[in-house]
Amino acid sequence: MNANLLLRIAMAIILLTHSVSGMFNNGINDFGNLFLNQIGFAPYGVFLAWSIKLSHVVAAILLLVNKYIKLAGFVTIFVLIMGIVLVHFKEGWFVVGGGRNGVEYNFLLIIVLLAIMYPNGVKKNNL
Repeated sequence: MNANLLLRIAMAIILLTHSVSGMFNNGINDFGNLFLNQIGFAPYGVFLAWSIKLSHVVAAILLLVNKYIKLAGFVTIFVLIMGIVLVHFKEGWFVVGGGRNGVEYNFLLIIVLLAIMYPNGVKKNNL
């Protein structure tokens, strides 16, 4: 059994639930139209929103089958960092408690992805 199997499963569940639900409740289209288009991504907001969510689905599948882990990780980390920059940073650190909608959750997901991508730490030849 792979040492990070539980982290890969947990991350896949998070990515799938965060993306698939929006596919059935118009959340992805709303995010594209009502947020991304409004902050300067028009007319590509809906395309970007769907691209982001589909990248989550692909990353989740790759994590589950333990293939192309670094590619899936880098793409997802980029998406999470952009989420911090565009959405969460202005709200502060806390998701709940000391604030609302902050960066702490994305930060944790990024660290988990890095742990999955580099289970033995970062070495000169495994970037």
